[in-house]
Amino acid sequence: MKTIAELLTALLVAVLGCPSMGRAAELKVVATTTDLAAVARAVGGDDVDVTALARPTEDPHFVDAKPSFIRIVNQADVLIEGGASLEAGWLPPILDSARNARISLGSAGRVVAAQGIPLLEVPTQLDRSMGDVHPQGNPHFMLDPVAAKTVAQSITTSFCAVDNARCADYQAGLDRFRTAIDAKLRDWQATLAPFKGAKVVTYHKDFPYFAERFGLDIVENLEPKPGIAPSPAHLAKVIETMKATQAHVILVQPFQNRKTAETVARQTDGVVVDTPQQPGAQGNARTYFDVINNMVSTLATAFARK
Repeated sequence: MKTIAELLTALLVAVLGCPSMGRAAELKVVATTTDLAAVARAVGGDDVDVTALARPTEDPHFVDAKPSFIRIVNQADVLIEGGASLEAGWLPPILDSARNARISLGSAGRVVAAQGIPLLEVPTQLDRSMGDVHPQGNPHFMLDPVAAKTVAQSITTSFCAVDNARCADYQAGLDRFRTAIDAKLRDWQATLAPFKGAKVVTYHKDFPYFAERFGLDIVENLEPKPGIAPSPAHLAKVIETMKATQAHVILVQPFQNRKTAETVARQTDGVVVDTPQQPGAQGNARTYFDVINNMVSTLATAFARK
């Protein structure tokens, strides 16, 4: 028969060995897109439970907002959005219905990733005839690894403010992320260095940050204006421009019309390159680093063939 001391020792071991009693609950984090979610996981590690609202193959401008999003957002300790009006068409109604003061604008639990990023393509005037133009600037900055470091810092600041007890863990995650970005960036730039100035065409204006960081030249977009479907007249102009500039690579994402890109490629001796921006859109790209790795290697291969 066990003594009282032995029973107390066994109980102590059981308590310390039980995850639910031996450590604080995970921070509930909601991100609008999977790239933001991937950075949050890199910073937070096992201390965070991260949910992304948009599917990785979904256009982040036009997300199919489900009723379940309201419950998810209501329970969040931290909300991470891209900002710069990226989610303006679908996120506000969810936030209104969720009624979660922890993630209200200006609170410690709200991260607007665009804050602190030098945004490109800030319009000097606004006119609906210009298409789906974002007043604050182009919101597709996550394809610049340097911008991703700034976003990681913003996420860390929020995590520490909401969950100060584990701030040292979050800061360590940020340091690891920054160090990995710096090391990878050298490799990525070296891979694309032989193709500096290479001419490319994109479907939407979603690659300017990547192009600027890696020295590529976007000569045209298949959309005549952001969010406006390509017209035959505009595609004829794109074809003319590609021939004149000897551009051969057209970049598309999963939710964009690949058949349109293929039609243009056939008439320009071009190649359509699939370049998903979101972790999870390709089976082998689960992290932020995977996405940039795939994009760099895929583009390098396409440029080398031409």
